[in-house]
Parts: sequence; C-alpha cells; structure tokens
Amino acid sequence: MRLDAIIASMQTETIHNLQIPKIGFGTWTVGGRETPDPATDAQSLAALRSALELGYRHFDTAEVYAAGHAEELLGQAVREMGLAREKLFITSKVSPEHLRYADVLYSCEHSLRRLGVDYLDLYLIHWPMQGMQLEDTFRALNLLLREGRVRHLGVSNFNLELLKQAQALSAMPLLTNQVPYSLADRTYVENGVLAYCQQNDILLTAYSPVKRMDIASHTVLQEMARARALTPQQVAMAWLTQQPRVITIPKSTNPQHQAENLRAGDLRLSVAEIEQLA
Repeated sequence: MRLDAIIASMQTETIHNLQIPKIGFGTWTVGGRETPDPATDAQSLAALRSALELGYRHFDTAEVYAAGHAEELLGQAVREMGLAREKLFITSKVSPEHLRYADVLYSCEHSLRRLGVDYLDLYLIHWPMQGMQLEDTFRALNLLLREGRVRHLGVSNFNLELLKQAQALSAMPLLTNQVPYSLADRTYVENGVLAYCQQNDILLTAYSPVKRMDIASHTVLQEMARARALTPQQVAMAWLTQQPRVITIPKSTNPQHQAENLRAGDLRLSVAEIEQLA
C-alpha cells in the first residue's frame, strides 16, 4: 500500500453510498461477559449514555455479549437518549453455533427484540465454525436482507479463503470483515485479508485496536504522542483510521478515554510518522 494513499478522509468512511463513522463503540463486557452481570448495569448504562452524549453513533454488539444483555442495555440507553433510529449505525452478530438457516432467523429476531429496533444496519457472522454450511447461513442472511430486517451483511474473524466464499454467497456486497488489527497485531495484514478488503471495497473493522500492546515500551509511539500532546492510544488508533477501508471499535467506560478515542478519528499523521510506526 502506498504511504500517500494511507492518508484517508477522517471521521467517516464512505462505501457503497453509505457513510460509517471511522470510530465506533464496542460493547464487549457491557452488562457482563459470557453471562449477564446485573451488578454492573449501572456502570454499563453510564458508559453507553456517555458515549451517546459525546457523539458516538456507531455501536457494535453481539448476541453472545453477556448472553444478549449487552444488546438490552444498548437498546435501553438509546431509548433514554431519544435519538432517532436513522441517526445510529448498529451492528450485531450471530454466534457460530447458530449458523443453521432457522437458527440465524431466530437469533436475528431476538437481537432485534433485545435492542428494541426494527432493523440492524449490519449483521455479521461472529466466528466461522468447523463444518459450517455457509450456503445455508447466507440463505437466511439474504432473506433478512430482502425483508429489511438487516440492511448490510458482513463477517468476523474470517480468513481470506472464507471471506471469498462469503463474498460469493452474499446477495449484496459484503460490508466488512471484523478482525483483530493493531500496531501489535498484523495477522490480517500478513494473511492478505487487509489488502483484499481494500482492493474489493470491503471494510476491515479493527477490534482490540490497542489490546495486547506494550505501550510503555513502545518508544516511537510514546515520543510521537508526547510531541503532539496526545495519548499513545490516540496515535495508535489514528494509525488505523488513516488507512483506506479501515475503521475501528474501541470500548471504554471512562468518559475522558471515550472522548480521546473519538477524537482519534480526526487526527492526521504525517507520512514520516506512519513510516516510523510501520
């Protein structure tokens, strides 16, 4: 990828006549982890309200997050804020154990109910599963598209071979492949997925954009952040969002960190800075 091509439009990514915020809000651990944890509801709702007040409009969730409770809390926070549905971009995901035709339809219907919405902007296969029948899965996903319960389709954690299979089966262009991607994790660069997405108008949604990074020992990142009066996390996320067809979904319960994450989408790194980081 040419370094001058890395400098992309900030804030939103325009694809298939759709504008998607470069920085979204992830909801893993909202309301619990694998199971609901009602003791954390107040903190989770406060984090969601804060994100909405700061201007986050792209929210990523899944039926497996707190066994659906994350979707419930997100729906509650949105209703309390009184935002019009069309102002939000909401993504949810179907779990790998629910990829049979009837199970996909059931999962989507229950995600919609928990969120309290009539449609999902984006619906993803959360993880590939050994022995899955993608033809059967996409038969259901394409029905959801036709019925208007889902506006766009995508996948998550798919390697290049599976991504191409999904692309061929989808009734409309796949919108994204959501994968781990950060300065510390270049797996989906090395396996060819990022380049393929950029060449085929598919977003790469980077989750865990700063996770597993040893920021304290990353000298270049630290120096760059100090020189710009930014946090290292902001610089790391700016490195992601300046790449064509890359967006990211950090999560924080801290309003200050939420605001810093959101501002990272507006930052511009120079070609020299990108070279240093890369």
